[in-house]
Amino acid sequence: MSSIIKVNTVQDTDGNNIINENANTITIGASGDTISIPAGATLANNGTATGFAAIDWQSTVVTGATHTASANQGIWINTASNACTLTLPSSPSVGDQLIFSDFTRNWGTNAVTLSLNGSKFQGNTSPAPEYSTNGETVHIVYSGSTQGWIPINDGAVSLETPQSVTADFLVIAGGGGAGSDRGGGAGAGGYRNSFNNETSGGGGSSETALSLTPGTTYTITIGAGGVGQSGGPSHSTDAAQGNTSSITGSDITDITTVGGGYGGQKAPAGPGSKNGGSGGSGGGGHRDGSTGTGGAGTSNQGFNGEDSAATNEIGGGGGGAAEVGGADVASGGGDGLSSSITGSAVTRAGGGGGHSTATNPPPGGDGGGGSGGYDGTPSGGNAGAANKGAGGGGSGGSGQAGGAGGSGVVILRVPTSQYTGTTSGSPTVSTSGSDTVMVFNSSGSYTA
Repeated sequence: MSSIIKVNTVQDTDGNNIINENANTITIGASGDTISIPAGATLANNGTATGFAAIDWQSTVVTGATHTASANQGIWINTASNACTLTLPSSPSVGDQLIFSDFTRNWGTNAVTLSLNGSKFQGNTSPAPEYSTNGETVHIVYSGSTQGWIPINDGAVSLETPQSVTADFLVIAGGGGAGSDRGGGAGAGGYRNSFNNETSGGGGSSETALSLTPGTTYTITIGAGGVGQSGGPSHSTDAAQGNTSSITGSDITDITTVGGGYGGQKAPAGPGSKNGGSGGSGGGGHRDGSTGTGGAGTSNQGFNGEDSAATNEIGGGGGGAAEVGGADVASGGGDGLSSSITGSAVTRAGGGGGHSTATNPPPGGDGGGGSGGYDGTPSGGNAGAANKGAGGGGSGGSGQAGGAGGSGVVILRVPTSQYTGTTSGSPTVSTSGSDTVMVFNSSGSYTA
């Protein structure tokens, strides 16, 4: 037979309440007391427990495109028909928890994105965390205003709020190949720059730096220079435009440059002229009894090539990143631009010099442009500098070959604190101040 003790108040030896029955509420102990449950005892709950921060699993499955959670809930989310944005509780307290689970294993198709509702997640306010793994269950706890919500179980160890990496760039395409037998100089490869307010080619302004996502791989492509036209009498190989250089990635607007225009070239069928080709910078016109027109440059990448002139017997100079062909001297290549993105000032993307009967040799533009040929001592055009995107020089008479264009280059500059060291293509890596600089002279990649 059991016994029942009925009293209003049970006190300890200090007179503090241990159990107080008042208005159907039983209070165990007083403020500041520690209530001890002996080893081996079981505290059984046959009713409803509140105030213990227990997870209250919801009986209704979330199927909508949006849902707002309350603290300490367990939520089933079914994204079979649509993705879901889950808004986290407003004004959470330290220790608040939330568990949400893939009800039908569809998160890989339709993800769950968290709206932070004014709080931080892993110490950051953006980007919005996204969970996209089938069958995933996520358990997060609020740690306070400094770090905010922190996952204690989400099936992964990666940062769910990856912070972008700012990367300055210089991208130069391959220079064009020049014409033979009084040929035009070739144009420099297109030139795009974001570093330190330095200008881009063709009079363009400095561009906006890239925002790279950690863990994402970005492909670097280095454009080869165009071949020069072969010498006479057949001139069987035409001068060619340079090739594109670029930075591409899944989450950026690709940075692409246009190859330098070829220099005007000797017509294989006999005397005549060809116009310079368009490109990043345009090629100069060929001179052989008549005037050839210089090719057009590309806006914000390079300048036009120079027209040839039968009257003063020159082949046009190729355009450079900084000026048109022939800007400084007739048949001279246009100058390139200087950049200090590597920590030292280097001029690149000069246009190739055209043929001349008066100047020996017709100069290429500053920035590696190949010099042209001279009729007084017939000579072929010289190649543009490699990895500067410089144009080749047009040849003199007597069937001499035009110079080839120089290959392009891609340079990336990122904060050293965020540099991962994960590259392919063997870039040259150095530091400048607080930044790390990668110079890609051949194609490769960088993983942020």
